[in-house]
Order: sequence, then C-alpha cells, then structure tokens
Amino acid sequence: MKRSLFITALAGMALVSLPVEARAQNPVQLGIAGGVSLPTSNLSDFANTGFNGTVTLGMTPAMIPLGIRIDGAINQFELKDGFGDGNARFLSVTGNLVYKIPGATVSPYLIGGAGLYNAKVDVPLFDGESENKFGWNVGGGINMPLSGFSTFIEARYNQVQTDGEALKFIPITFGILF
Repeated sequence: MKRSLFITALAGMALVSLPVEARAQNPVQLGIAGGVSLPTSNLSDFANTGFNGTVTLGMTPAMIPLGIRIDGAINQFELKDGFGDGNARFLSVTGNLVYKIPGATVSPYLIGGAGLYNAKVDVPLFDGESENKFGWNVGGGINMPLSGFSTFIEARYNQVQTDGEALKFIPITFGILF
C-alpha cells in the first residue's frame, strides 16, 4: 500500500514538473493557413506576387522535438503585363519533417520536405495542361500556442522541378492549428 502510494506521488510530482506546454500539447493537429507567395528566380520574370492557401495535418509526439506534417497547398500567381491575362498555379501535397527548437512557449521551428506539385499556366485562348512534377521545400517559422489552439507564421522556399529550369517561390503563411 505504501509503495503504490509512493509511486503515485512520484508520478504526480513528475507530471507537475513537466512544462505546461508538454502537458497540454495535442499530438495530432489539423490546421489552415494562408498568405502571400513571392515568385523568385525565373518565375519572377513572368509572374507577380500571388497568394497561397494551405491545409495541414501535423503529428508531434509528446516530449520529442521532431514531428511530421502533411500539407496540401495552392500557390497562384497572376502573370505580368506582356505575358497575357492569366495565371500560374501550383497545387501541392508534401510530406515534411518539423524540428521544434526547444525553448520558450513561443517556439521557433525548422521545416522541410518533398512531394508532388501540379503546375499549370492559364492564359486566354490557351488552356495550359497541368503537369505533375517533383518538388521540395525548406523553411522556418514560429509557433505560438494559445488556449485550445495555436497560431504560426512561416516562410518556405519551394522548388518545383520542370523539364527546363526549376520554378521557385516563397510562400509566407499565417495559420491556425487545432
């Protein structure tokens, strides 16, 4: 009896001594995000700044700084004057590793991964065909836990392999995780 009471008290003290963030962390999170997408390199030659939207499913085991995130995203750019009245868009599904830098409640993280990108350019009188291409991304962000949910802001460099040159862009995203 005394031994089980001692073990229970020890377990209770260990739980209380854990950081609040570790005790409250939900290992599976669903989120939405949106923001601005900046074309870089050769994509910036014919596309203006665009927008992005993302749906995310994240899994982070308790007490471990490394997690995974699956993102579905759209990044769309309006074509510059002289290239027609159209747009370039990228739909993507990527698998990413997320490394949360240990520290305070407001925590920075690194993210990177790869996946399938569907690229399409639409201009009047020419319905471009979409192409599935391999792509990868790398970036970082800041996660801010709140009561019952958390918010994040991040930027990621994306590169989509094409038959010619790779297309590159940087979405800057603000999101909410539940």
